[in-house]
Amino acid sequence: MGMRQTMVTVPSAVLTVLLAATSFQAVAADNLGEAFTEGKFGYSFRWRLEDVDQDPFPNNATAIPLRARINFHTSDLYGFSAKAEFDYVFNFGVNNFNAGGGNTPNPPGYPVIADPGGEDLNQLFLQYKGKIGQLRVGRQRIIYDNARFIGNVGWRQNEQTYDSFSYDYKNDSGMQLQYAYIDNVNRIFGDEVNAGDHANNTHLFNASWDFENIGKLTGYYYDIENEDVASLSNSTLGARFKGTLGDTFKVGYGLEFASQTDNANNPVAYSADYWRFDLSTGFKWATVYVGYESLEGDARKAGQAFRTPLATLHAFNGWADKFLGTPFDGLNDAFIGAKGKLGKWSWNVLYHDFQAQSGTAKFGSEWDGFIKRKFNDHYGILIKGALFNTNSARYGDTNKLWIQLTADF
Repeated sequence: MGMRQTMVTVPSAVLTVLLAATSFQAVAADNLGEAFTEGKFGYSFRWRLEDVDQDPFPNNATAIPLRARINFHTSDLYGFSAKAEFDYVFNFGVNNFNAGGGNTPNPPGYPVIADPGGEDLNQLFLQYKGKIGQLRVGRQRIIYDNARFIGNVGWRQNEQTYDSFSYDYKNDSGMQLQYAYIDNVNRIFGDEVNAGDHANNTHLFNASWDFENIGKLTGYYYDIENEDVASLSNSTLGARFKGTLGDTFKVGYGLEFASQTDNANNPVAYSADYWRFDLSTGFKWATVYVGYESLEGDARKAGQAFRTPLATLHAFNGWADKFLGTPFDGLNDAFIGAKGKLGKWSWNVLYHDFQAQSGTAKFGSEWDGFIKRKFNDHYGILIKGALFNTNSARYGDTNKLWIQLTADF
C-alpha cells in the first residue's frame, strides 16, 4: 500500500515556523551518517485469533491475522530525527470472514473482521524537538486524550495514521498545547479500497492544564473536513476535566461536554451534543467504576447525530463494535465494571446498557471482559470476549472471542 503522491500539504506558514525554529548551519555528512548508524531498530509481532458469531449471518467468521512490524528511528541531530515504520498483515489463507471496506476476502454470509492482509507504510516522518516543542511532518500516529475523538484505532491490525503536520508543546507548569493539520487519513481498510483513504482538510486544536492535587482540564476544537465522505465533516468544541479526590480512600472522576455542528461539505445541517460522566474508587481487590455517555441524535430525522469519525471507536460503547456509527436517534450508554490484578494477570469486566438518546428505543446490553499478562517484558497474551444481546430488530445478537499473542523488541 503506497503513500499518496502528495503525502502532506503543509501551509507555507507552517514551513516558516519550522525553519524559524532552527538556525543551524549545514550538517556535515559524517554527523548525518552517525544519526543513522546510532539509530534504533524495533520490531514486533501480533498474532490474533478472532471469532464472530453474529445474527442474522448464517456463518461464524474466523480470522487468524499476524501483523509483523519493523521500524527505525534515527538518533537526534541538532534536535532533528526521522522515523519509518512498515507493517505487513498475513492472513494465512483463511477466507471465512469479510475483511470490510470492500476488501477481500468477502464471501457471502460472513460477518466483518476488519483486518485485511497486505503491506502498509504505517509511519514516515521528520521531527524536530527542542525548547519550542515537538514538530512533525509526515505520516504519523496521533492520539489526543483518551482517543474518544482523535485516535489510531490501535486494536485493528492495520493501524489508522495521518498524513499531517503536528505540533506538541509542554512546559513545567503542567500546560500542554497540541495542533495538527491533517491532509489524509490512512484508515484501517488500507489503500487498495476507497474506504481506506480519506482526503482531509482538517485542523485539530487541543490544550490542557494539569493542576496539581486537583486534576486535568482539557479544551479542544476539532474542525474536520472530509473531502471524500461529506457526512463525516463536522466541527466540535468541547472540554474535559478528570481528577482524583482523597488520600487513603481515593475517588476518581471525569466530566466531559462537547457541542458539534455540520461543517464544510456536509449535506445535512445539524447540531448535536455529547457528554460523559465517570466515577471510580479503588479497593484492595479491584477498582470499581461506573459511567454514562450520551451522543445526541434525532429520532425524527436521520443524519443529525453526534459523530466521532477519527476516534478509536473499539474502546467505547462495547467491544462487540455494534455502535461504530452513532445511531440516527443517538446513543445513551450506561456502564459499570471492575478491574484489577490476580497474580501476574490483569483483568477487566464490565456491563453496558444501550438505549436511544432520542425516542424510546432500547438497543440491548453487553458483557465485556479480558484477562492478560506479560512475560519477560517482551511477550504478552490476551484473552478477550464480548457478548451483546438485543431484542431490537436493528441489531443482532453478537458474540466475539479473541486470543492474542504479542512479541515486542
